[in-house]
Amino acid sequence: MNLLNPKSEQFEHLDAPSRKIMRDTIRFFESKGKARLKHDDHERAWYRDFLDFIKENKIFSTLLTPAPYGEPGCRWDTSRNCDFSEILGFYGLPYWYTWQVTILGLGPLWMSQNDPMKQKTAGLLKDGEIFAFGLSEKAHGADLYASEMTLTDIGGGQYRADGGKYYIGNANEAAIVSTFGKIADSDEYVFFAVNSKHPNYECVKNVVNSQNFVAEYALHSYPITDSDILSRGQNAWDSSLNTINVGKFNLGWASIGICTHAFYEAIRHAAGRRLFHHSVTDFPHVRQLFTDAYVRLIAMKLFASRAADYMRSASATDRRYLLYNPMVKMKVTTQGEEVINLLWDVIAAKGFEKDMYFEMAARDIRALPKLEGTVHVNMALIIKFMANYFFNPDQFPEIPRRTDPANDEFLFQQGPTRGLGKIRFHDYRIAYSRLNLPNIEIFKSQIEVLKTFLTTATPSAEQTKDIDFLLIIGELFTLVAYGQLILENAAIHAVEDAVVDQIFDVMARDFSKFALQLYAKPSSTPAQMDLCLKMIRKSAVSPERFDTVWTQYVYPLKDAYEMNA
Repeated sequence: MNLLNPKSEQFEHLDAPSRKIMRDTIRFFESKGKARLKHDDHERAWYRDFLDFIKENKIFSTLLTPAPYGEPGCRWDTSRNCDFSEILGFYGLPYWYTWQVTILGLGPLWMSQNDPMKQKTAGLLKDGEIFAFGLSEKAHGADLYASEMTLTDIGGGQYRADGGKYYIGNANEAAIVSTFGKIADSDEYVFFAVNSKHPNYECVKNVVNSQNFVAEYALHSYPITDSDILSRGQNAWDSSLNTINVGKFNLGWASIGICTHAFYEAIRHAAGRRLFHHSVTDFPHVRQLFTDAYVRLIAMKLFASRAADYMRSASATDRRYLLYNPMVKMKVTTQGEEVINLLWDVIAAKGFEKDMYFEMAARDIRALPKLEGTVHVNMALIIKFMANYFFNPDQFPEIPRRTDPANDEFLFQQGPTRGLGKIRFHDYRIAYSRLNLPNIEIFKSQIEVLKTFLTTATPSAEQTKDIDFLLIIGELFTLVAYGQLILENAAIHAVEDAVVDQIFDVMARDFSKFALQLYAKPSSTPAQMDLCLKMIRKSAVSPERFDTVWTQYVYPLKDAYEMNA
């Protein structure tokens, strides 16, 4: 698996029309050039040129209209949507963001049983419109139980909507804002569609200082009819969470795109700079920083693309994606921060310069793990799967690589969001048994100690109420599932053993770091502390392996890509 290089990537895994979309999008940004890209970022310019390009080429329509509602070539294909998300992240988070929140806005629409509204949505996409997801509120964030947006039944299939929403991307221009609220008299959950141009819709302000328009909006006796209602009751609740499953997955792909561009820029700068009569990339610590950044980035991409395979293959009887999906939102985005930190340690003050892409990357990479409280919210979700994952495996057919041009119908038919603790997984040890590399063996020994910790030094009732304590255990569990999918995808893509072992050099170090944090928790018991010490292992050092990764994979990227001026 290679990093995205816009000037050489041919997207051979896609069909011809999809390849054209990716290449045309790259051409748009390269023609725009880095200077204009940075100018628009600094001036916080609304990305009208990008939206005009999307409209002219019917890109959102092609990528985001499920097959039954679109023209030939239209489908919801998670694999190619990941490619598109990566490209947009590569060139700048604002361009990804308007795509991302359009996806969120479309979720309740495509999940609805309101077929006339779906037909209308398809037509609006064809016309080049954007969409918004009206879920969060100023006082409550994404706490759905506390929603104060109300829909009052005034009889005859007529309703009046009142209330406000906060932190809603695209809400300044969205043709449809999928709005979550409650029926006034019954507190029944409801999703309904509003238009940002309606006179009873007030776009109060942009709450952020960036190119994005992240709105606070208010509805003032906004007229709603039965034809505007998308879902009610349990269906509305499920639509909100299932939409997040579909849409927030893209957070990881934005991180991958941002880190890839920043990596090219950082290593190009470092390789061309001389200090004390040496190239900066001659220094051992710099090589270590770049190599760690590279293998972390490759691991992010291996995991996220494999998680997409599980999403595309999901069904009512195979819901394993519900573990891997929040990990793309949480683990991949926090790894993105790690990558940028490593690169920044090399390029130092250069990372602040206004003409560098890196200036944007260093700022924007921080946003992705923090959207919807991503780390804490998703870690609390991930922990629910831990018992079945480790101790109650099931058998499933092996999931192949899924880049086939199919419509991912199940994503809009996910059904109830309850019962997460009952979801079963295949035995993770299958993936870990395929390679006997030194650092994989060390990592496997760490996993076994963690399992012993969970069974013989089980957290007490008091410890399970300590969210910080549970989050550290969640980090250790997450590393295991992360490594599993990395290994599965490394086999699919025939990743060289040296790269895989170097990835697990980092993984073993991370496991030791979290074990030490768990050891140091005030409430940890002597038995728990003893097991934490056994989890702390030094990675297997191999100068030969490190040199192979550096000379064959990392250092050649110094001349691989530079954005057009």
